[in-house]
Amino acid sequence: TVYRHFDNERALRDAVLARIEEEVDVEPESFTLDNLPEATARIYEYVSSIPLRGRAPRDATVESITRRQREGLHAAVIRAVPDWDDRDQIVAAAMLDILLSVTAYERLVVEWGLAPADAVAGITWAMDLVETAVRDGRPPRKGES
Repeated sequence: TVYRHFDNERALRDAVLARIEEEVDVEPESFTLDNLPEATARIYEYVSSIPLRGRAPRDATVESITRRQREGLHAAVIRAVPDWDDRDQIVAAAMLDILLSVTAYERLVVEWGLAPADAVAGITWAMDLVETAVRDGRPPRKGES
């Protein structure tokens, strides 16, 4: 069994995480603003190699508002930059959707210990950065096709 090699589930998870950090060649303690984009890309390239499992169906009311939010954000980006490639429009709208999610707010308040007002300020600041990039014509994929 697994427990012949590991004392408990935590030890197993720690070993798996250490192996992933080694394979990805990213140590969170070494993040700098200069290396963060490259480290982020390596992390997500690795994560994208693992198949995602579907999640349990959501409540119809929650699904409805989530769909309407996605559609509204997508439409707002299309109106702002109708000449952008559809994928860039979707990525920009998706980034705004992530920032608008309750999960993002909860993580800031619970895991980062931010006061609610500070969490809102951080989220709206990040949304402003995305909005500014959209209005300045700077697509997320920087000309990739």
